[in-house]
Amino acid sequence: MNPFAPSIDENLGSEKGLISDQKTIEGVFQNFQYVYTFKDTLIYSQLLDKNFSFIYRDYDKGVDVSWGRDEEMKVTYGLLQNTQRLDLIWNNIISMTSDSTHIVRSFNLTIAFNPTDIIFVDGRVNLELKKSENKWKIFRWIDESNF
Repeated sequence: MNPFAPSIDENLGSEKGLISDQKTIEGVFQNFQYVYTFKDTLIYSQLLDKNFSFIYRDYDKGVDVSWGRDEEMKVTYGLLQNTQRLDLIWNNIISMTSDSTHIVRSFNLTIAFNPTDIIFVDGRVNLELKKSENKWKIFRWIDESNF
């Protein structure tokens, strides 16, 4: 077998692709991980509901800060453009409502700006999901990370 001309893997089907159709909750998390790995804002935009909101705690000021979908796309674009590498690992689901609309899940994120500037973020996402046009989308994201 020639390593420079490998045969086509016939076992790769649409179910095993890198991008999910978001018909399942796990598909949302799979696409989120894909976005960070491949820096794909188009796929990220498809994860967010049109009325999306992001909320985090500014501990220095002692207030909660929030923004909508447009600002989230700008912030994420900046993150993706200004990093050499993003490694996102989804851990266990900590809690989930019976209808799967509210999920708290832990994660580990490694942000490498360059070889000597690397940040490690451990935390939890607290997501509210909505089903729209047979796809799950993130409606509200409350950040519970250590950063």
